[in-house]
Amino acid sequence: MKHLVLGGVRSGKSAFAEAQIAALDKPVHYVATSQVWDDEMASRVAKHQQRRPDQWHLIEEPIALADTLIRLNHPDHAVIIECVSLWISNLLCLEDEAVFEQETHAFLDAAKDFSGELVIVSSEVGLGIMPMNKLARRFGDEIGTMNQKLANLTERVTFVAAGLPMPLKSPL
Repeated sequence: MKHLVLGGVRSGKSAFAEAQIAALDKPVHYVATSQVWDDEMASRVAKHQQRRPDQWHLIEEPIALADTLIRLNHPDHAVIIECVSLWISNLLCLEDEAVFEQETHAFLDAAKDFSGELVIVSSEVGLGIMPMNKLARRFGDEIGTMNQKLANLTERVTFVAAGLPMPLKSPL
């Protein structure tokens, strides 16, 4: 099953997604997309690392998310991607439209074709004000569009706010 978990900053989406993947009786592959550029981000990453079980297999991949998902595509695997919004930021910061288009399309195809258990974490940023700068507006547009496409191809979608999961889409 494919499950998209959405939420804002410090909403509890990551902890919820991790609990979902941990409840499965399969080996877990944790795909981390963040890049550590400063001390504050290092602190955020450390908090996530402390929460994860030691037996989970960590894969750090800031750009080639589709290739990673293709390599992990197996019915016996459980994969959590943390998170799509940081990955979109990484792609936008490359300032290469061809790479952006290729990677985003390839990721959607890989997610659609994935045969194991897949939990995808992403930020919902469309509930706030319109950003003042062009890059921030582009990010909001791109992550909003990506979240819609992922919601369309996943069987479950959960929105998490204040640590409370709210199902938006469930299998019949």
